[in-house]
Amino acid sequence: MKPNRDVGIAGYGAYVPRLRVRTADISATWRGRGGAAPAVAEKSVPGADEDVVTMAIEAARTALDRAAVDPETIGAVWVGTESKPYAVKPSATLVAEALGITPHTVAADMEFACKAGSEAMQAAVAFVGSGMVEAALAIGMDTAQSKPGDALEYTAGCGGAAYLFAPADLSLAVVEASVSYVTDTPDFFRRETAHYPEHGSRFTGEPSYFRHTLAASRRLLAEVGCAPADFAHAVFHQPVPKFVEKAGAELGFTREQIRTGLVAPRMGNAYAGSSLLGLAAVLDVARPGERIFFCSYGSGAGSDAFCFRVTGRIEESRHGATVLDYLDRRRLVDGYGQYLRLRGKIRTA
Repeated sequence: MKPNRDVGIAGYGAYVPRLRVRTADISATWRGRGGAAPAVAEKSVPGADEDVVTMAIEAARTALDRAAVDPETIGAVWVGTESKPYAVKPSATLVAEALGITPHTVAADMEFACKAGSEAMQAAVAFVGSGMVEAALAIGMDTAQSKPGDALEYTAGCGGAAYLFAPADLSLAVVEASVSYVTDTPDFFRRETAHYPEHGSRFTGEPSYFRHTLAASRRLLAEVGCAPADFAHAVFHQPVPKFVEKAGAELGFTREQIRTGLVAPRMGNAYAGSSLLGLAAVLDVARPGERIFFCSYGSGAGSDAFCFRVTGRIEESRHGATVLDYLDRRRLVDGYGQYLRLRGKIRTA
């Protein structure tokens, strides 16, 4: 899929909460001694005053600061998330208001599990590419949900990123093409009255993550006529590192190509923001002329794949906090009990 006019990323920003909980503290509560070590050593945890809206605003402010775009030209704001603070009230209107880009703005929330953020990116590219708006903001952000003791509790972190899309001549990375691949695969879901999501374990790998990631990736490579070796970096959705390594290897990408965007081992899987954070980490170090391969995955199920070409404007965006800055400012919470309190998982009524 290609827009009618060339579109790209004019600005980007990331956000990861400062707090971390060690997965060893989770294991000490729920698993017996001698078990295998979790795939992620620690994961990010939002503070008492942080939620999807506050984090989305922080990431978006960085994106706007890095862009050579007049905020008054932003005609759309989408927030992709599955953990918004209000069950019935859009987060996007709150974000748009805080950024000062209301009222003549399209604003809505998107939900497609872990690819809600890339779904917002697809919409932004379409709006700008069609000429309906001059710029559009796409955000993927989550305070990931997981039942105490569940496998997800060891990997489901918090954070995300924001991307401002605009015409190619204002962009630091141009979208060369994108594709989507979706099916009805019940690998992850939460019914309306349930407190936590459930996952169908046997669907998680082959029929879900790998089927959709590989299919979307191969279709994109065929559409742009490129081989994995033509890309300097490759970013995938990262529930756990081994999934990324396996998908990358099967497609022909090397560990060096996926290394920069693999942020999950240091902060967990941020659901809608996981692959978007990986892309931001790559843009932090990318050089003009490089190509970036990107493929998200969302349970339910689907993948969005993009091909980006970095422009000379990337050098002008080297200000503001990087993804590594957010990862390095970590501070551990005081044990598993403090983590439960911060996440509101102790119910007294």
